[in-house]
Amino acid sequence: MKLDFARESALKILYKIEEENGYSNLVLDEYLEKEREKLTIKDINLISEIVYGTVSWKLTIDTILEKYSKIKLNKIAKWVKIILRMGIYQIVFLDKIPKRAAVNESVNLCKKYGYKSVSFVNAILRKVEKSDYEELRNIKYNDERISKMYSMPKWIVEKLIDQYGIQKAEEICKNSNLKPKMTIRVNTLKITKEELKEKLEERNIACEEGEIPNFLYLKNIKNVSGLDLFKQGLFTVQDEGAGKIGFVLNPQEGEHVLDVCSAPGGKTTHLAEIMKNKGHILAWDIHSHRVNLVKENASRLGISIIEATSKDALEYEEKYDRLFDKILLDVPCMGLGVIKRKPDIKWQKKEEEISEIKKIQESILRTCSKYLKTGGELVYSTCSILKEENEEVIQDFIKSADGIKQCFEIVEKQNILPQENTDGFFICKLRKNN
Repeated sequence: MKLDFARESALKILYKIEEENGYSNLVLDEYLEKEREKLTIKDINLISEIVYGTVSWKLTIDTILEKYSKIKLNKIAKWVKIILRMGIYQIVFLDKIPKRAAVNESVNLCKKYGYKSVSFVNAILRKVEKSDYEELRNIKYNDERISKMYSMPKWIVEKLIDQYGIQKAEEICKNSNLKPKMTIRVNTLKITKEELKEKLEERNIACEEGEIPNFLYLKNIKNVSGLDLFKQGLFTVQDEGAGKIGFVLNPQEGEHVLDVCSAPGGKTTHLAEIMKNKGHILAWDIHSHRVNLVKENASRLGISIIEATSKDALEYEEKYDRLFDKILLDVPCMGLGVIKRKPDIKWQKKEEEISEIKKIQESILRTCSKYLKTGGELVYSTCSILKEENEEVIQDFIKSADGIKQCFEIVEKQNILPQENTDGFFICKLRKNN
C-alpha cells in the first residue's frame, strides 16, 4: 500500500492544528517550507486545498458526519476523525476528485493511522453524498440553517443577523467560505506592475489586474514564499482590503509616521512604498519576535525608512506627544473579516472576548491620539466586521473628553464586508483640528 503523499501531508498538518490549537496558515507554511524539495506545485495546491477546506467547513462536515456515525464525535479517535473530515470534504465540496478516490485514499490513511477503524471509515464515507449538504437548506430556523450551511458558529451568526439582518448576515457567512485569491502588492520601489507581470508570465504564473493600484491576482499558485521574485522583494502578499488602509492614510514623502501595531509589516511597508521610501516610519509592536518580522519584510523589499521597535501602545510616553504627521492604528481585534484567509479564527474566538478587546482598542486610540500633530490625520482600522469594535469605538472616542479636547472629526469611513476579491475591514480616518 502506497499512501498518497499530499493527502498524508494534509492529515499531518490538520492533526498538528488540532493537537496544538495552531493557526492553519502558520502550520501549513511551516510544513511546506520544511518539505519543499519533495513537493510538486500540484502537491502544494492539493495540500492547501484540503487543509483550508477541512478547517473552514468543519462544522458543516461534522453535521454530516453525525448523521451517519453511531459513535459520538468526541469518542472517535483524533486521527480517524480528521481522516473522516478530509474524506467528507473531498466528497461533498471538491468536484474534480471522484468519490471512489476520496474513499480509497481515506481508507489507506486509516490503515496506517487508525487500523482498527478501517471498516468504520469505509462504511461512513460510502454513504456520504453531495446531497447531504443540500439537505441543510431545509433547516427551519435561520440562525441554525446559516450556521450549518456555511460552517459558522451560531453566536457569530446571531450577532451578524442582529447587526446586518438575515440576508446580509447569510451573504457575509457565504463569502467567508470563498477561497481567497492570492493577491500581491507590487513593490514599486523596485519594479513596475507591467514589468512584474512579464516576469510572472515568464514563469507560467497567470495574473490579472487588481481593483486598486499596483495589486495583482495570481491565478495558478497558492504559495509564493519559495518564488525567486518574492525572495528578491519585487512583491509582497497582501489583501486589497488591507491595501486600502494605506491609501486612505495617504502618507506623503518626508512625513513622520507612526504605525502602532505594525507586525508583520504588510501595511507598514505599504506606507513606505507610498512615501517612495522618503521620510520616517516608527513601527511598534508589543512582541519583540514580531518586530523582527517587520524588519525582515522591510529588508527584503529594500525599504530603509522604517524603524521597528518593541513598544506597548497602551503605555503613554510624553516624548511622542504631537510628534507625528500621520498615525496608523490597525488595532487588535476579533478578526471576523478575514475568516476565509484564517478559518481557525471562528473556532478559537469566543463571544465573551469582545468586551475585553474593545477596552484595549479604546485605550490604544485614547493614548496614541495624543501623538498626532494638530492638523494631522489618524486611521483607525480593524479586520473585524462587528460594530462594537468599529463604529462604537469611534463614536465613543469622539464624544469622550479626549476626543472633544483634541477636536477630532471623521474625514472618511469605509465598512468593507467580506467579498470575492477582498476580506472584511473597517477603516476610519480622523483629523485633529485646531
